[in-house]
Amino acid sequence: MDNGFFKNIEKKTGVNMKEIFELANSLQHANFKDEQTVRNVIKRVSKIAGKKVSQDLEDQIVKSIIKDGKQLDFNTISNMINKK
Repeated sequence: MDNGFFKNIEKKTGVNMKEIFELANSLQHANFKDEQTVRNVIKRVSKIAGKKVSQDLEDQIVKSIIKDGKQLDFNTISNMINKK
């Protein structure tokens, strides 16, 4: 994909594509059974999305991923954050 395409997305969404790619790369070999790893990912996603995540919501997301085995990806976390 060309750079102009990503610049267009950044302009329309306000989301830095470099941050998205860095997050995606960091998720490839992450241990999602580790609570601290999951919490760090949640914090990064909330920062990228520009949404504050309360401690209670963060705890619910962590439980959902670690204990309930929910798949961890940007959309899953983003949807949970936006449900508030």
